[in-house]
Amino acid sequence: MTDADLLQNYKKAYDNRIGYGRRPALLLVDFVQAYFEPGNALYADVDDALASALRIRKAAREKDIPVILTGMQLHKSGKDGGRFFQKARPLENFTIGNPMAAWPRGLGPEDDEFVVTKQYPSAFFGTSLAPLLTSLGIDNVIITGLTTSGCIRATCVDSMSHGFITTVVRDACGDRHSAPHEANLFDMNAKYADVVSEDEIIAHIAAL
Repeated sequence: MTDADLLQNYKKAYDNRIGYGRRPALLLVDFVQAYFEPGNALYADVDDALASALRIRKAAREKDIPVILTGMQLHKSGKDGGRFFQKARPLENFTIGNPMAAWPRGLGPEDDEFVVTKQYPSAFFGTSLAPLLTSLGIDNVIITGLTTSGCIRATCVDSMSHGFITTVVRDACGDRHSAPHEANLFDMNAKYADVVSEDEIIAHIAAL
């Protein structure tokens, strides 16, 4: 099956766009130093994704849209990471005190922004994110962050499963290889979220 055939095949079943809600929040998932540190096992060359997310964050803050940053933090033993820690050994970067778990240069939470700490791929699993969004009256979650094939996909599926209209910004997400990045954006757009460009989401925010 060619790429064109594949697209046509998917359009028979998955070619719907849900649009935006009335009250969005911006999520910046796991923009941490490990992904920006050359030589680190998690280095992913994703500076462009962070730059995009920062531009979207600026637009969101100008419209008083809530901004939420997530990061991983694990016990020094890694045991609170369970099977995830056992399987994905680079998670050692996110044990308490490891500088690779810090925010990279150019990113740090502002006083009025929220930080959600997680131990698993989804920003929703085992965290306060869903009740926080509900208490803020949020119906639309705008997702940016790292990595597309891992924590972004897991967060996207859980966002939809919790009943939030979910928007993934392709320019503001990154992965260490274009193939899993594009494949997961394709799949999320087909089934769980609208995948949009940075230009589109900034225009939408500006119009609110």
